[in-house]
Amino acid sequence: MKKIGICDTTFARYDMGAAAIDEIKKQVGNIKIIRSTVPGVKDLPVAAKKLIEEENCEIVLALGMPGPEEKDKVCAHEASTGLISAQLMTNTHILEVFVHEDEEHNSKELKKLAENRAREHAQNLVKLLFKPEKLLREAGMGMREGKPDVGPL
Repeated sequence: MKKIGICDTTFARYDMGAAAIDEIKKQVGNIKIIRSTVPGVKDLPVAAKKLIEEENCEIVLALGMPGPEEKDKVCAHEASTGLISAQLMTNTHILEVFVHEDEEHNSKELKKLAENRAREHAQNLVKLLFKPEKLLREAGMGMREGKPDVGPL
């Protein structure tokens, strides 16, 4: 049985991990999902690496919601760099799913964005793990997670 890792944060203002897990379960029947929740985005790289190395997850979804301040953007960049390093160290995909609080200006739209981005990246995870040929067909199509697709040129 394949294992998927989900790591998320308590800093996020929406439970993107639950949305992603729900979406994965809709897409795939027989799968084991292991979830790890950490305080903030800078904790995600080690959580993802531990899911891979200690829990034998074949792929990980790392979800976070950096705040709107400049220091939050720096922390998000550092976390992103850490996630890339963890991927290279483990030779395993870690899909970064960040929703920056300043992407939307009201709580209702921010919640909608977080829900949609988590679900659409969960769909990407399923494609990477089970249906990579679907991704080949989607190459260059201007797809966006959480917001409307922009389409190909």
